[in-house]
Amino acid sequence: MGQRVHEAGVWRQPGRLPWGETERRPSSSGAGTSAIGKTELLDYLIERASGCRVVRAAGVQSEMELSYAGLRQLCAPLLSHLDDLPEPQQNALRTAFGMRAGDAPDRFLVGPATLSLLAGAVGDEPLVCLVDDAQWLDRVSAQTLEFVARRLLAESVLLVLAVRESGPREAFTDLRELHVRGLSDRDSGRLLETVLTGPLDRRVRDRIVAETRGNPLALLELPGARSGHGTARRR
Repeated sequence: MGQRVHEAGVWRQPGRLPWGETERRPSSSGAGTSAIGKTELLDYLIERASGCRVVRAAGVQSEMELSYAGLRQLCAPLLSHLDDLPEPQQNALRTAFGMRAGDAPDRFLVGPATLSLLAGAVGDEPLVCLVDDAQWLDRVSAQTLEFVARRLLAESVLLVLAVRESGPREAFTDLRELHVRGLSDRDSGRLLETVLTGPLDRRVRDRIVAETRGNPLALLELPGARSGHGTARRR
């Protein structure tokens, strides 16, 4: 199982985000193992996004059958800008988000409407849009965000989607990828030392490092589960 981070948009503030670039990044992604730290990476990005407006959403597995649930979650803080959109786009989003009655909106209106909403929300601050666990987005939300990601050209908008891989995916396959990898054995050993007290048998240490395969969460939790093998967890 792996994880990917997809990013799209134009960034105009070098040094404030992990990539530290001014070039256009139409799409990107990253992959690693389960619990490798994608959420922590997004948190780090937020810490570096000073002077920016940040909106955030997360895919919810139980809501995968609810059309536009993920998109509504991401766009909810921006709905005050709905009135600035052309009326057909306004109506499409209001219907998609359950704000007005009507038939299912045309997806070819929802996509441009979402792009217009994000662009219109920029104002004096760049906009950072983060979606965690994007593999659990409902299908139309995922398709809409992929549409938007491919069309962020001159807007000061950064769209980042973190995906845990568990098999073939239909969405986000063409976006540029940043692979989130596990820690090296050396760094794994250093992290392990932060949760242990007292001496640790070298063979036990090496086995823990090998079993966790660079997974930070596993490195922090496994020593406690193996306390009967001579390891002691720091409290």
